[in-house]
Amino acid sequence: MKKSKVIMDGSEIRRALTRIAHEVVEAYKGIDDVFLVGIKTRGVPLAERISRRIEEIEGELIEVGILDITLYRDDLSVGDPHPILHETDIPFDISHKRIVLIDDVLFTGRTIRAALDAIMDQGRPNLIGLAVLVDRGHRELPIRADFVGKNVPTSRKENVRVCLEEIDGEDKVVIEEE
Repeated sequence: MKKSKVIMDGSEIRRALTRIAHEVVEAYKGIDDVFLVGIKTRGVPLAERISRRIEEIEGELIEVGILDITLYRDDLSVGDPHPILHETDIPFDISHKRIVLIDDVLFTGRTIRAALDAIMDQGRPNLIGLAVLVDRGHRELPIRADFVGKNVPTSRKENVRVCLEEIDGEDKVVIEEE
C-alpha cells in the first residue's frame, strides 16, 4: 500500500510560480529576448502559467514553446519499442535568445539533459536557464535549476507526483512511498 503526503497545495503552487516569474524577470533584467519552453507533459502548463504571471508583472506576454524529448531520452531502448511521440512546437526562432526550460520535477537530471539536446537541435540560444516546480535531489548529472519552486529532500523509494488542473483536474504535489 502506498503512503502519500501532500507537500504543495494549489495556493502554494500558485505562489511558487509567481515567485519564479519574478525571479526570471529579475535575473534577466526584463524580458527582452526571453522565451519559455515547457517540457512535455506538465512543464507546458507550468510554462503557460509563468508566462501569464510575467505578463502581469511586465505588461507583455512571453511566448511559450512545447518540447517533446521522447527521442532524446537515454533510456529509450529500455522502454517501449514504439514510443508515443508528441509534438514539439516552438513557434519562434531560439537562436541568439534567452530560453528558460520549464519542467515539473528535477530528479536525476536526465530529462533535462535530453531537453538540452532537443533544444540545441532547434537552434543556438545565447543562454538556457532552467525552472522547476520541485527539486527533489538525487542528481546523476551535473545539472541544477536556476529557479526552483520548492526543494524537497526525498529518498529514492519515494515518488514525487505533480498534479495540475489542466491535466489532472486539480493542483497539488504529492510524495508517495511504497
